[in-house]
Amino acid sequence: MSKIMFFCIPAHGHINPTLAVVTELVKRGHQVRYYAMEEFKEKIEAAGAEYISCDQYMPPQPEDLDQKVGKDFASLIEMVVDTTINMDEMMKAEMESFRPDCVVADSVCFWGKLFAKKYGVPFVCSTTTMAFNQHTATLMKQGLGEIIRMFKGMPRINRKMQQLNAHGYPAENFVSIIQNDNDTNTIVYTSRKFQPMVETFSDKYAFVGPSVAKLYPRQTGRKRPQVYISLGTVLHDNPKFYRRCVKALRDVDCDVIISAGKKTDISALGEMPANFQVYPYVNQMEVLAGTDVFLTHCGMNSVNESLYNGVPMVLFPQHSEENAVAIRTAQLGAGVRLKRDSAGKIKKSVLEVITNDQYRKCAEEMSRDFAACGGPVMAAEFIESVGAAH
Repeated sequence: MSKIMFFCIPAHGHINPTLAVVTELVKRGHQVRYYAMEEFKEKIEAAGAEYISCDQYMPPQPEDLDQKVGKDFASLIEMVVDTTINMDEMMKAEMESFRPDCVVADSVCFWGKLFAKKYGVPFVCSTTTMAFNQHTATLMKQGLGEIIRMFKGMPRINRKMQQLNAHGYPAENFVSIIQNDNDTNTIVYTSRKFQPMVETFSDKYAFVGPSVAKLYPRQTGRKRPQVYISLGTVLHDNPKFYRRCVKALRDVDCDVIISAGKKTDISALGEMPANFQVYPYVNQMEVLAGTDVFLTHCGMNSVNESLYNGVPMVLFPQHSEENAVAIRTAQLGAGVRLKRDSAGKIKKSVLEVITNDQYRKCAEEMSRDFAACGGPVMAAEFIESVGAAH
């Protein structure tokens, strides 16, 4: 039996794919400790891991983390360093008492990586996005605003690197923290077919496919198409966009489900047409089982789940990482880009996917590709192999 530590940021899209892997590891007899936030305790314990609370170590407003990842790099580094230093004493005691054989940390949960390095524990990176290296990073296409913010934030970043070094963490510069190389053992929750430039990654990258806890049977026999709209769990408070969707599709012969998010005031959207249903949250996998077109923000989890269900998409990314996912999805023929969110463009894009069966065929091809991957079983075996080499 091995002892395995998991670390993740407080974001559903990053934690959810790891849960089926945790369940598989526990089923194999391994002991798993999962360091995360109280919001995810129930899910983590249901997967079979021992939950360790990290709320008290996080800087204020952890719910902004995904925005910092996508929009403000200096704030991300500050949050990472502050969290690492806040957890330093606790992790020293944990490492001495638990004596892990392996550390698994999300690709943007850099404190997990730093703990593994400081204490000499074998490390596995858990990547819930596509894998990025110096080749695929060009797909990110950062906007001018993001580049300016990074340049202005360099003095803040350098100060944080000095703090890390003072606490004994081996970090020469911020690149050494954020960048994986071909010597880093890495699990990627997509397939080799979906991964751009897959030939540039070493065999230390395990492309295991989506980690999906439960699949629902495909719903059939509906009288008209179903359109599902969601901007994810973080940047979803966009009432203007939802109102444009209503204007675009109210007279279209289709049923529409909107998952507007917990931050959105649904009552402010006005009276809904008869063919619309709006909720703060839905079981996305269950809804996708009956969906014909998914208008999505292109978070990797959402795209994975859509393709796993063979559902083509209208692609509406909100930042550079999601834009890279949208580009790849469009390249594979499983979706069409929404370049402007006017009511007219929304209607045109949705009807294009509904009426052109080629998008569905390409999505179904990716569904078969995903199903052929190793999934949580392959991920667990990969983690076992890294820990066994310890």
